Amino acid sequence: MSNSALSVISSDPPEKWQEILADLITDPKELTEILQLNSNRGSDSLLAQAGLDRFSLKVPRPFARRMQRGNWDDPLLRQVWPSQLEDEVDLSLSEDPLQESSFNQAQGLLQKYRGRVLLTAAPHCAVNCRYCFRRHFDYAANTPGKQQWQETLGQIGRDSSISEVILSGGDPLAAGDNYLKWLLTQIDTLRQITTIRIHTRLPVVIPQRITSSLCQTLASLNSKLVIVIHCNHGQEIDSSVQLAMQKLRATGATLMNQSVLLKGINNDAAILVSLSHKLFDMNVMPYYLHLPDRVAGTGHFLVDEQEGLDLITEIRALLPGYLVPRLVREDPGSDSKTRLG
Repeated sequence: MSNSALSVISSDPPEKWQEILADLITDPKELTEILQLNSNRGSDSLLAQAGLDRFSLKVPRPFARRMQRGNWDDPLLRQVWPSQLEDEVDLSLSEDPLQESSFNQAQGLLQKYRGRVLLTAAPHCAVNCRYCFRRHFDYAANTPGKQQWQETLGQIGRDSSISEVILSGGDPLAAGDNYLKWLLTQIDTLRQITTIRIHTRLPVVIPQRITSSLCQTLASLNSKLVIVIHCNHGQEIDSSVQLAMQKLRATGATLMNQSVLLKGINNDAAILVSLSHKLFDMNVMPYYLHLPDRVAGTGHFLVDEQEGLDLITEIRALLPGYLVPRLVREDPGSDSKTRLG
């Protein structure tokens, strides 16, 4: 590793990520006061009741600082605001639309596709995105201790067909540095594992999470490292996120982004084109643009397949091919994600 890469990795932000994570905005009233939102706006300001009971409000303060004051239509606010629309009953939506419970082979272990497995490395996130496809997931039954992890990793090690381990959650980077170092080192010692992939939103919502200790662990891995961040809108990217991406890039990781296509937030060609450019400026490749999963409580975010196809056609005419994300849908039981268009 070069001296310049080491110098990037070794610098830590002044704010401690653990303190930020312990001081999330969890009261809708506080969020409206911080953002100077008029409670007389009407239906937009009304809160979900059942939705909040099942899935609490969680917003990191660094993420809230990127929201526009006084704007109920702010694209970052709309991703986290528990709207009353969540309480509307739609029988076409499901608590487990991807049927993940049927792929939950052991505590913390899911295998949907051949050759790779997913570990729920942490049972919580730093932000509760209201469109989350795991908002109803049974994390209580999928939070192994070290002994259970060792049994699960032993099971993976005995299956020579598995070459990639994916850390998801929750958000794996919501776990502490020491725990992640232990888990990643254990995975890295499995002989047939060639790739470790981490799916995370932390570098976007709390970029201070990318500490020198974490980066040193990531840089020490023998397996190829892929980090897939989750960013839906260019407004989510500021200088602190750019620095976090620089640090992750210096570990030797391949950086990619996946977005969810969300009604009223990013279902617009200009917004998606701008996002691809901003990602590429940080050496992050656009990867997937997901149609929203049909999760109970998220119907107001849904974008249909035809609109998605029309958007991809439009942005394909505006971007070089390598900056056009793959439009996909996840169908339970399929061998892979379903690529559209």
